[in-house]
This record gives sequence, C-alpha cells and structure tokens, in this order.
Amino acid sequence: MTDPTAPLARLTPLLPLLARFTFAAVLLPYFWASAVTKLGSGIFGLLSPSVGAYAQIFPRAMEAAGYDPSNLGVFHWAVVVAGMWAEFILPALVVLGLLTRLSALGMIGFIVVQSLTDLFGHGGIDHAGTLGAWFDKAPDALILDQRAFWITTLATLVVLGGGVLSADRLLFRNAPSAHPADLQPAR
Repeated sequence: MTDPTAPLARLTPLLPLLARFTFAAVLLPYFWASAVTKLGSGIFGLLSPSVGAYAQIFPRAMEAAGYDPSNLGVFHWAVVVAGMWAEFILPALVVLGLLTRLSALGMIGFIVVQSLTDLFGHGGIDHAGTLGAWFDKAPDALILDQRAFWITTLATLVVLGGGVLSADRLLFRNAPSAHPADLQPAR
C-alpha cells in the first residue's frame, strides 16, 4: 500500500526556500530598517552607534546616563555595536541561505533578547496588548503572537537548513541533508 502523503513529502525540500522567502519579504526590511537607525554618522558609523541605538538596546541605562553614551562603558558600546551588526549580517545570511542553521539560530536568540528588552527595558510588560496572550482569538500581540511566527519560521531553517536553492547547498555540496528521504535508515 502506498503512502497517500508521499507526494507532499517531495515538497519538503521547498519548505526552507519558502521560509527564507517569507523571512526576506517580512523580516529582512524590518531588521535592516532597525539597524539603519542604529548607525552613527560618518564613515565610522558602524563603530560609533547613534544615541538612539543605545536608547533602543539599553533604555534604562541611557536614561540614568542622561542620554549621553559617553557616560556608559565599553560593555554597552560592544553590545550595541554587536547588535547593530547582527541586524545587518544575520538576516542577510538567512536570506542567502549561507550558514543557514547557525544564522537562523542566531536570529532566534536575537529575537528573544529583543523581546525581553521590549518587555522589561521599554516597559511593554505593563501593557497587556504588547505581551498578548495565546488562545485569545486576537492574533496581533507584538510579542507572543508575532514573534512566535518569526521564531517558527526560523526554527524551520534550523531543522531543515537552507534548502535546495541556498548558498549552503552550493558551497557545502557534501554536507548532510535534512531531506526526509535521506534520513531514512538503510534497508
């Protein structure tokens, strides 16, 4: 007896491509626009973040420092620069399908930190609509609803890799595949 879902299994290699396309269409512009707001002025803007970058990432520390980044330490600068670079680099890697599993895992970590900063640093936890609730028939909460979809899309890439049309596939042709047919034990 043949498996009636066998034709669907042949579509599995397209799932990472769909996940990367969805990420590119929805989240790439979001993260890159956010990263641009963190750039400092001039040619060294990638190493000298804007005041807004510090305020976005360390809202309470910036308030305590009188919104003067020079009153913060090297740790704050390093985190802000790394966060800004991550918003440029990780989404690009995901879209290209380059080091896909690692970059998608990095994006999941980034989203978790971003969500915690939104909730506790910016006070979103005090607004029920920001955190939201699952199983409440309203799919528009910023943190629980939207970011669950983001993380699920990225988790697909962590599990399945970049897919058939990815830089990983071109560069690492001998890498193990996550295609279900390839994972079957030999008979």
